[in-house]
Amino acid sequence: MKILYFAKLKQYIGKNSDFIEIKDNKRIYEVIDELKKRNKNYRKAFNEVTNLQYAVNCEYVNIEETVKDKDELAIFPPVTGG
Repeated sequence: MKILYFAKLKQYIGKNSDFIEIKDNKRIYEVIDELKKRNKNYRKAFNEVTNLQYAVNCEYVNIEETVKDKDELAIFPPVTGG
């Protein structure tokens, strides 16, 4: 699965994407829990950046959505205009 990070998440983690393999379908919050185990940068990113939004294959979803290995998951803070 390809995971894309934007804005502050990208800054904290230090990169704009990851590739992970998931064997069974997982909920987004389970994927995030796995990412937090990688290192302190991931933990800090997901603990400090609040109100995250998610898109699976370019469709907005909530954190309960199920994802599979072939999906693309984008994670980003709320978008503001100005």
